Amino acid sequence: MRITLVTETFLPEVNGVAMTLGRLVGGLRERGFDVEVIRPRQVQETAQTKAPAGEFVVPGAPIPFYRSLRMGLPATRKLKRRWQQQRPDIVHIATEGPLGVSALRAARALKLPVTSSYHTNFHQYGSHYGMSILKSIALAWMRWFHNASFCTMVPTRQMQAELEGDGFERLRVLSRGVDTDLFSPARRDEKLRESWGAGPDDPVVIHVGRMAAEKNIGLAVEAFEALRASVPDARLVLVGDGPAKAPLSAKHPEYHYAGMRRGEDLAAHYASADVFLFPSVTETFGNVVTEGLASGLVVMGYDYAAAREHVRDGTNGYLVPMNDEAAFKRRATAIMVERANWPAVRAAARDTAQGLTWTVIVQLFADTLAEAIEASRTRAD
Repeated sequence: MRITLVTETFLPEVNGVAMTLGRLVGGLRERGFDVEVIRPRQVQETAQTKAPAGEFVVPGAPIPFYRSLRMGLPATRKLKRRWQQQRPDIVHIATEGPLGVSALRAARALKLPVTSSYHTNFHQYGSHYGMSILKSIALAWMRWFHNASFCTMVPTRQMQAELEGDGFERLRVLSRGVDTDLFSPARRDEKLRESWGAGPDDPVVIHVGRMAAEKNIGLAVEAFEALRASVPDARLVLVGDGPAKAPLSAKHPEYHYAGMRRGEDLAAHYASADVFLFPSVTETFGNVVTEGLASGLVVMGYDYAAAREHVRDGTNGYLVPMNDEAAFKRRATAIMVERANWPAVRAAARDTAQGLTWTVIVQLFADTLAEAIEASRTRAD
C-alpha cells in the first residue's frame, strides 16, 4: 500500500497532532507500507533545508496565534503533478488548512480515495481570542471538508457523538496510544525535583501543554493557588511555551517554568511530579492525559475527551464536571488532603496506560485505509 499523509504539522514539532501522526507513520513503515508525508516547511527550516527521507515539503505561512507553527499554502497543481507521476493508493488528510484543502481537490481530480482525521477543535478556539463570531463559520467549513472523505477518524466516542450531532458523516473512532517505556514512574529524578525547590515529601503539581488561553492555563493556576493555601509546601511546574508564559511568570516568579521538553527529558519531568492538573476544555483527545497516567501521576481533569475515556474517578485519577471551575478548584484541594490514597491511584493509572498500546491503533488505521481503497475500486468497477 502506497500511502500519502498530508498534514500542516509533523515531527519534530511538539504538539499532540504531530506526535500522533509520527506514531502512525512510524508504525505503518515498520509494517512495510510506503508512506510519504506532505507538510509545510517548518519554522526552523529554510528553502535550502533538505527534507527528511519520505517527506515532501511545500511553502508555508505562520498560523495565527501559533507563530511557532506554519500552515501550508495552496498547492493543488503541485500535488496533482506529483501524484500523476507517482500515484498513491490513498491520501489521508490530517488537517483542514489550505494544504489539506489543496490535497482534497487534487485527490478528487485524480479520483484517488481520501480519508481524513479530526484532531483539533479549531471552531472552539475563536472564543478564547475574542472572535466567537467565527465559530459557526469554522464548524461549517470543517463539516464540508470532512464529509468529502470516505470517512473521518476521531479519537473518542464522545467526539464521534458530538460531531454527528453537528452533521459530520461516516465517523470512525481511532483512539490514541501511549509509549509506556518512555513515560514511566521509573524516570522519577530526585535531583530534578530538588532543582524545583521540592523536598522528598513536598507535593509537586505539574501542567504540561501550550501556555495559552485555549488550554485554560489560568484555571490550573487558580486551582494551584487554592490548594497551596492548605498545603504551603506544594510546588507548581509548568512545561511548555506560549503567549501566557510571559505575563504569568511576571506575576508568579515562584513557579518553575520548564519550557518546551521532549523525549526522555519530558518523561522525567512527568515522573518527577505527583499531581497532573489538566483544565483544558478544547481538546479532541489530550495525549498529555495518557502520558500522565503512564507516568504514574495523580491525574485530574474535566470529564471529557481522553479523561472520560480512560480515567475512572477515584480509582486511577479524578474527574470534574465539564466547565465547573469551582468544582475543579475544590477537587484539586481535596486531592492534596487525600495523599494516603495516592499510591493506589498512581498504581492504577500506570496499569491503565499499559493497556493503551500503539500497535493495535496502527493496525486499525491501516485496516481503515485498506477498506477505503477497496471501496474506491469497487465503485470504479
